[in-house]
Amino acid sequence: MNTLLIRFVSLLLLSGFSTLAQVNYLAATKKLPDHPRLLLLKGEEEAIKRTIGADKSWNKLHQAILTESDALIDTAPLERIKIGRRLLDKSREGLRRLFYLAYAWRMTHEEKYRARAEQELLALSAFSDWNPTHFLDVAEMTMAVSIGYDWLYTDLSEPVRLTIKEAILKKGIGPSFDTKYNSWLKATHNWNQVCNAGMAYGALAIYEDQPELAKSVINRAIGSVTLPMGDYSPDGAYPEGYSYWGYGTSFNVMLISAIEKAFGTDFGLTGKPGFLNTAGYLENMTGPSGYAFNYSDSGLSGELQPAMFWFAKKTKNPSLLWVERSRLINEAPKQHVRNRLLPAVMLWSNGIGMNDIKAPEQTFWVGEGRNPVALMRSSWSDSSAIYVGLKAGSPSVNHAHMDVGSFIMEADGVRWAMDFGMQNYESLESKGVDLWNGKQNSQRWQIFRYNNFVHNTLTINRSLQRVEGEATITAHSATPLFMNATTDLTAIYK
Repeated sequence: MNTLLIRFVSLLLLSGFSTLAQVNYLAATKKLPDHPRLLLLKGEEEAIKRTIGADKSWNKLHQAILTESDALIDTAPLERIKIGRRLLDKSREGLRRLFYLAYAWRMTHEEKYRARAEQELLALSAFSDWNPTHFLDVAEMTMAVSIGYDWLYTDLSEPVRLTIKEAILKKGIGPSFDTKYNSWLKATHNWNQVCNAGMAYGALAIYEDQPELAKSVINRAIGSVTLPMGDYSPDGAYPEGYSYWGYGTSFNVMLISAIEKAFGTDFGLTGKPGFLNTAGYLENMTGPSGYAFNYSDSGLSGELQPAMFWFAKKTKNPSLLWVERSRLINEAPKQHVRNRLLPAVMLWSNGIGMNDIKAPEQTFWVGEGRNPVALMRSSWSDSSAIYVGLKAGSPSVNHAHMDVGSFIMEADGVRWAMDFGMQNYESLESKGVDLWNGKQNSQRWQIFRYNNFVHNTLTINRSLQRVEGEATITAHSATPLFMNATTDLTAIYK
């Protein structure tokens, strides 16, 4: 390693150990596996191949990933072009490309995939920076480059390895020690989950070269990510809604899965109150139409959620995959290839066949927490079923709207009571809207779809809901009133 890089790493170590009080979670851990060590160890491809061979739905998804990887062969590498203040679309596309190409290489060992992945790795490593002022961009880019570096490690030349490794250190891990950029370490929302995951992937990728730095980053991630994981308590309801569950929780799972694969333990993260229960929340957040209950900054369209396969495997509960099963069977595989984490579905498939996934027994799910929800349906198998979702909570929650007390409702495959959901952030930021100021009289609440006037809830005296207000679900029952034979209706209607 060159002298300049050694000095840079030394500065990082001094910065990290002087500013962060850490628990040494890794003190008693075993020696790390050799490359590849991220998510899928050497030889574990064979289990995926057996899954593919046993079920046509898995084979179709696998082939879709290979077909999309083929389409990337003649696609030009990404360029560092920002949209507004974000480089995030490039980071996400970089993660998609490298995850797909590296997967295709490991599953087929066709040189075209390795060569194209190396080309993308070098292009991303050559960026002037990965935009640390919006650190999600750095996190996803670091994860992208780290997966590519780790999965192709033995098939990259030493000069190429050095170039990529320097990029991970200088453009990924390095800025995470700068207090101008690392406020996410104390956040209780998706930024913490995504950024800690990205940094941990970088640390695992270069672990043998900088073990003390890598340990510092991984210890930091394990300690810090417990902050947002506290918001799953007590029942698993994710405060930021469906779309951000797909972001924050998925990257949280990517972090836990990588750490557990590398060290043989998750250091107690999986056991945090409510975390494993959050799979029930996500499954119930999809209506019979396939649309999501899109409260807060959420999109309407549901999508295949790779993390659900990890939860089903971890809890040994295949019924958690009922909605995912429907998407795999009824939707064309090419509909899923924009999902940058799609290869993780194959890694977490656990050999389960589509016929082994049965409908959940419960049709009623309630979760307390910062944004309590109640989700109920008349059937899991009937596309015309009645479905109602309602929420309580507070506008002060990250990405929340003034939608306390609002609800959505479906019947006969139609969403009769709806929510507008999110608006593209850049469309507002580019007009100078102070979008992220959540104070009572801020511009955020002047946006049509964000205030309570356009949600299915009560508005009193044409006033905005109180940002610091909070509503809970005070009582609930899974037994409909009219089905309870012991209920004295005359007493109720006196």
